[in-house]
Amino acid sequence: MTPAPLRVVLADDERMVRTALRAILSAEPGIEVVGEAATGAEAVSVVRELRPDVVLMDVRMPEVDGIRATEQILRAMDEPPRVVVVTTFENDAYVYEALRAGAAGFLLKRADADALVGAVRLVARSDTLLFPAAVRALAAEHAASRTRAAPWVARLTGRESDVLRLMATGLTNAEIAERIGVGAATVKTHVAAVLAKTGARDRTQAVIAAYEGGFVQGS
Repeated sequence: MTPAPLRVVLADDERMVRTALRAILSAEPGIEVVGEAATGAEAVSVVRELRPDVVLMDVRMPEVDGIRATEQILRAMDEPPRVVVVTTFENDAYVYEALRAGAAGFLLKRADADALVGAVRLVARSDTLLFPAAVRALAAEHAASRTRAAPWVARLTGRESDVLRLMATGLTNAEIAERIGVGAATVKTHVAAVLAKTGARDRTQAVIAAYEGGFVQGS
């Protein structure tokens, strides 16, 4: 049985950007662009109506920016899509705020077609970080002034601590399982516990929490 295609919504205030993204993604098997939005407010409405799997969200848009739109989407939906913010500069403060708001990762506007398609497929799997090195660098930079460990750090078990450190390097559940010598189902259980204890929605937010909570340090 052929799996259902990944449903994608494009949110960008530049029509040419949306047209280019649509052309690239629509040419890929298993991916369907189901909607577009030109503002953050429109993105929220379109996403709530169409319920896509992935949203490519421009950070800077009129009326409601990508950060606020991401927050509203994640807050309003029981099963929200994975949001990937699209940006010109990877060290943009807007990117970090979008990640803190719940975006699963970010994509540079200069990325090539293969990177774009790979990003959509990667975040849809939900078991790894999108561009982990850049996410860690942003988190470390913005958490550099934090000196006091968060209360949740003491509540992690030894194995959960190991799993969170490996999550922060961008490893998938299967890779973590191989590294620590347990089954993938066990790792999935540990990841769920880590998300619950850190109060994170997903792996990206857990990694940010790990830096901001003093659990891991930037290098």
